[in-house]
Amino acid sequence: MRAIITATELAQELTGAHPPVLLDVRWQLSVAKAAGAPAFDGRAEHAAGHIPGAAFVDLDRELAAAPGPNGRHPLPDLAEFGAAMRRAGVSAARPVVVYDGGQGWAAARAWWLLRWTGHPDVRVLDGGLPSWEGELSTGESAPAEGDFVPAPAAAGLLDADGAAALAGTGVLLDARAGERYRGEVEPIDRVGGHIPGALSAPTTENVGPDGRFLPAAELADRFKALGISADTEVGVYCGSGVSAAHEVLALAVAGIPAALYVGSWSEWSSDPSRPVAVGADPR
Repeated sequence: MRAIITATELAQELTGAHPPVLLDVRWQLSVAKAAGAPAFDGRAEHAAGHIPGAAFVDLDRELAAAPGPNGRHPLPDLAEFGAAMRRAGVSAARPVVVYDGGQGWAAARAWWLLRWTGHPDVRVLDGGLPSWEGELSTGESAPAEGDFVPAPAAAGLLDADGAAALAGTGVLLDARAGERYRGEVEPIDRVGGHIPGALSAPTTENVGPDGRFLPAAELADRFKALGISADTEVGVYCGSGVSAAHEVLALAVAGIPAALYVGSWSEWSSDPSRPVAVGADPR
């Protein structure tokens, strides 16, 4: 099953006999660019213009629980997540396409959650809304109620202990910017650095200048250079389990399964008893 879809392919599928459910997950990391700057409002952006038929999904409220000891974007309550997906029209037997404003992180978080909880056919619009050349609709969409019921998989999810262990037995990738991995800057969390043994692999290097994924062969070469082969056990973390989902998606495009440490650095660094490595050396 392919993990991404082009805008041209999506336009064709939307006119077919079995069009996909569309989810609009526009979101931005809530770090104010200037004092007093208004917070990004994805719902307002959706109302101002979205791909026809797309339902808005709120990452902070529907794809994550409230921030706390388990990180800034911990797993949502699965009953609440399922209800949100059904309100958005998601059904088990109908394909789903997710998009965001172009960065791909938020769409990947929705993709990962739906796949991990058992939906068999979810893809991300490569390049997000900026890649769409068709008409846009305004206002709120009101899709028919879906029937999706989350059924989490046993694999694909890491906790803090699992991430620490994997850094020694397999490959644990840190999807944040290199300067945060090295501990040179840390604009959000308690302390900078990385999980000992993790390798720096910024998710921004998985896409081209247009925000679309590099070809699968190039992604496979990138991950091979990080020591990842077909039989390597791989995990990914970031700051709060959002950009890391995008790296899990990039790995899927390359044909490599990977697990997500949802709590990520925001959970790991909140506990002073956990070890922290700094600098370019993984250890």
